Amino acid sequence: MEVLEPEEWRARAEAHRRRIEVWAEPHLARRARGEAHPIEDFLFTYYGHRPARLRKWHPGAGVVLRGARDFGRDYLDIPEGATLDTEALMDRRGSSIEWITRLLAATEARPGYFGCFGLHEWAMVYKATEVRHEAWPLRLSGEEIEEVVEQRGVRCGHFDAFRFFTPEARPLNALRPTRERQPELEQPGCLHANMDLYKWAYKLSPLVSGELVADCFTLARDIRAVDMRASPYDLSSLGHRAIRIETPEGRAEYAAEQRGFAERARPLRRRLLDACERLLADARLP
Repeated sequence: MEVLEPEEWRARAEAHRRRIEVWAEPHLARRARGEAHPIEDFLFTYYGHRPARLRKWHPGAGVVLRGARDFGRDYLDIPEGATLDTEALMDRRGSSIEWITRLLAATEARPGYFGCFGLHEWAMVYKATEVRHEAWPLRLSGEEIEEVVEQRGVRCGHFDAFRFFTPEARPLNALRPTRERQPELEQPGCLHANMDLYKWAYKLSPLVSGELVADCFTLARDIRAVDMRASPYDLSSLGHRAIRIETPEGRAEYAAEQRGFAERARPLRRRLLDACERLLADARLP
């Protein structure tokens, strides 16, 4: 067990809270006004991890917070302070952690693919009668969007993007992703796979540190901005310049962003995978 002294864990908890407030408070203010932002609100609405839960700092498994008491429902009070009830958490989440471990390990071992050019967002509005972000205009006509999709083709292996494709766009995809095939198809060049590191981090919480969850949130937020900039939506009124993937220059810019995110995601995926492997190894000990 690692033991954190009160001044250390309290400082880390406060630093985490302040870090999250920068993102959470504007989101809550917009929600109170009935407004929505297609980039800044996405991680809270799509992933469904509430701001209050994201604000809560956790040290992760195998750590004692000296002097702490009643730290939360997943914690045990022991003579030295408080620590996670890892055994009970693993009893409830063991199978989920095994699945996350398989997915992360398979993704890490696979080479990145950098030729999709973000056309998943185009496939979500291809021949659509309604669009998800109806408050924001499209920067191309429906006919122009159809032409780009049909000429470039779509090669998306991420199930949670593919499931939002229009019925007309699905047959145009070179792959047939399903939830069951996710460990088979996930690859480290995919923007959505790297954005999902935030999902796996908060699903592992409180067994991983609050800092790791926040690091994954930061990456996902940056990815979401590029994801929407490369989409057919016009977000110039929000200060976001389009990445025009319908042009050679735009495709080169997108691929460069994609490679940068893959590099940033690599150590985060490894930190999550290390945490999963430790948890599973400890759970198997007699």
